[in-house]
Amino acid sequence: MLGLVPDQLEIPYQEDLDLHGRLIHAAAPVLDKVEGELTGTRVSVILCDEKARVLQRRGGDPELNRSLDGVCLAVGFAFAEQIAGTNGIGTTLASRKPSYVFGSEHFAACMHPFACAGAPIRDPLSGQVEGILDLTCRRSDADPAMLKFVRDAAHAIEQRLLEQATQRERDLLGTFLRTHHAASLPGGPPCGEHEGALPSINDVLGRADQALLRERAAELISSPHRLMAQVELFDGQVATLMRRSVLGPSGEAGIAVEVSLPGEARGARRMSVTAPTVVPPPSDALVIPTAPKDFKPPVPSGAVPEPRMAPPPEPVTAVASMTKETTTEPGASEGWLLLVGELGVGQLALRARQRLELLYDASVRIGTTLDVTHTAEELADVIIPRFADFVSVDLSDAVLCGDEAAHDMGVLRRVALGAILEDSHLAEVGELVKFVPSTPQGRCLAGREAVLEPDLAEAHGWKAIDPVRTERILRFGIHSLIAAPMYARGATLGVVSFYRSEQRAFEEDDLRLAEELVGRAALSIDNARRFTHEHNMALALQRSMLPRGLPSQSAVEVAHRYLPAYGGVSGDWYDVIPLSGGRVALAVGDVVGHGLHAAATMGRLRTAMQNFAVLDLPAEDLLACLDELVDRLDSDQSDGAGIMGATCLYAVYDPVSRNCTLARAGHPLPALVLPDGTVEFPDVPAGPPLGLGGLPFETIDLEIPEGSELVLYTDGLIEERSRDIDVGLALLRRALTHPSRPPEETCKAVVEALLPGRPRDDVALLVARMHALDADQVASWKLSADPANVSKVRGAVTEQLDRWGLEELEFTTELMVSELVTNAIRYAREPIEVRLLRDCTLICEVSDGSSTSPRMRRATSNDEGGRGLFLVAQLASRWGTRYTANGKVIWTEQNLPSPILRHTERTSDHAA
Repeated sequence: MLGLVPDQLEIPYQEDLDLHGRLIHAAAPVLDKVEGELTGTRVSVILCDEKARVLQRRGGDPELNRSLDGVCLAVGFAFAEQIAGTNGIGTTLASRKPSYVFGSEHFAACMHPFACAGAPIRDPLSGQVEGILDLTCRRSDADPAMLKFVRDAAHAIEQRLLEQATQRERDLLGTFLRTHHAASLPGGPPCGEHEGALPSINDVLGRADQALLRERAAELISSPHRLMAQVELFDGQVATLMRRSVLGPSGEAGIAVEVSLPGEARGARRMSVTAPTVVPPPSDALVIPTAPKDFKPPVPSGAVPEPRMAPPPEPVTAVASMTKETTTEPGASEGWLLLVGELGVGQLALRARQRLELLYDASVRIGTTLDVTHTAEELADVIIPRFADFVSVDLSDAVLCGDEAAHDMGVLRRVALGAILEDSHLAEVGELVKFVPSTPQGRCLAGREAVLEPDLAEAHGWKAIDPVRTERILRFGIHSLIAAPMYARGATLGVVSFYRSEQRAFEEDDLRLAEELVGRAALSIDNARRFTHEHNMALALQRSMLPRGLPSQSAVEVAHRYLPAYGGVSGDWYDVIPLSGGRVALAVGDVVGHGLHAAATMGRLRTAMQNFAVLDLPAEDLLACLDELVDRLDSDQSDGAGIMGATCLYAVYDPVSRNCTLARAGHPLPALVLPDGTVEFPDVPAGPPLGLGGLPFETIDLEIPEGSELVLYTDGLIEERSRDIDVGLALLRRALTHPSRPPEETCKAVVEALLPGRPRDDVALLVARMHALDADQVASWKLSADPANVSKVRGAVTEQLDRWGLEELEFTTELMVSELVTNAIRYAREPIEVRLLRDCTLICEVSDGSSTSPRMRRATSNDEGGRGLFLVAQLASRWGTRYTANGKVIWTEQNLPSPILRHTERTSDHAA
């Protein structure tokens, strides 16, 4: 259950142990005498602290000590049961009673050759376990008598711990024990040895119940008119606390609190509360048990000695009464000493304990998230009602945005408000609050010290904020105020105002506590502010690297979403890249990791992808280039903060052939929504994530019907901790089964269905509805390698432009077609084809069967040739070359005349 493996045990080592503490000081003379008694017995004496960490190891022969070093049973190593499983030290600490562990009873295989006997060492005043005393030897040297020996030695150390208490504490404790627990007087057997002895609280009650009882006992000591109290424990039992006066031998007056639990019939299981039953010896003599002479009896081979456990004590039905007399009733409960103190000291101790508990709760409950507003609300929840009746937290707007607080703190925004009653007339959350310099808040911000106003009715500066509202607040019953500035790391963040009613007005002692509470909260709020600042920077960087507006093209109708993660931005991106020939590239990617580094890496990868796409590289070659780039970027990171991989999905759609080529590198499959509403996940070959290298990427070609939607997304859309990935895909399929919706509505429906709240990981979503060019928008001619065909194709191009109403482009188009076709006939080989596309621009393409790339050069005045591509470049708005499986294509683009362009856009909108 703890994830431990017997043959792979790893014992942690603690360097900064307190080797001069109270326990070691008390145990030193006892261990000296025990070590002397065990000389020659081949037994090691081990002292551990309350966390099962070894503080000292004494005795033992060299061979045994080498064996113990081999299993890390040495100073500094911890053998708690959660770490080492069943063992003499950890099991004793977990059970809070003596234990004997022999051979294979140990959990760890390496501990099987040993036998251990351990006993807890308790503080006689508090009953808490302060340490463990353990005797360890080899199995062949073991004897169950070790258990009684180590228990008596632990009892002697407990007596030494009691001697370290003050004389007043010892006298009060001794007086009470002599009066009500005569069995535990000096000379009597230790607790648990005599019949009817009370077991320890640690054996029957949890720590939460013990803490609750001690807290109520402190309150009872501090209450002069209360004699008893009943406390309901966490398991439903009702414990009774009884308060009595005690008088020490020197005249010390004190208060003792006894606790009892409901008794049952004789012989039934009894519950008890811890009672320190160890008193100091009457003289300076040190009581240490003597080891038996026959300490090493032979153990038959293979025999495992059984530990000699004392029979459970018989229940005693005696209850300590409210007087010094003791009564006995059948079925009554039995009393145990719980706490000893003095009335005045108890009141101060109770207040100090309550303040420490409040500070502890503040350190645990404040700052659980990196959200400024939520942290302020946590402060208000901790304060109310334990320290104040009302509390308000006012911060600068700059702090809420993650920026440094402004120097002018006169106007703040109320971020959190805690109150025991509603309608307190204090400013509500979200309101702007202005503090003039004369107000307590203004003075505390100026001096950076908490300010106390014991009577708000006399605080004229406080009334200056809003006379009407402050008068209502006074009538409501608010009497005193503490204003504490909230500043951290040299910057002032805001102010916290604590309010109390007249029944428990603030005092001077409350100022320091208020400053401490606000100081702890200020550090958490400043951490949240810094996180917000970095998060906003990373988010701004990422958004600046994502496309702000998608380029104009008619092949696809696109809608997109980007949702940053709750815990910080990462490297998700999307892109739409127009290509030559009216084609368009769609891309979605994800960089592993979060923060600025991931966002910056995403920008580099997106820029590289755009450059590779403009070169008209095939999809598989483009991913291969990105893979090499990621590997190179990783190797360039000398500080070890590499990219650690990225995923990508790349698709190229041709509106003429309606063919879509897809390739992916470790990315989730895309979704294809057909016009009839069918949703498919095309089986695109799964390539490795970018940066791994070594494996080629493969593509798949799909013929997509017009009107279909291709949905690309990152893994944050479908993967969630609370659900399986198959559930996410099913939700996505259900959200996409509405083909008649526009892409924008599809994006909205998908986000609502799969991401009802803010995602834990970044999400990029791209929805593209596919369009196809009409047949009357495309014209093509196949030519043979005959120079006479140049004039023929010029005439055909002119006629086609007349039909399209593009007479203004006839001259430049004829010139470009003539130059490109002449070059193809002269320098390339068949097949040769000319194609015109009327889209947002006029596209002219000349393809041939040669893979030789044309090169533009600048002809001199004496050259007879070399001006063809130069003229093409001057006449076209864009031109370039792309390679195909059978050769290459040289393409040009010309802007359409304005009226034609407007007509084309209206036609495209109508078709969409």
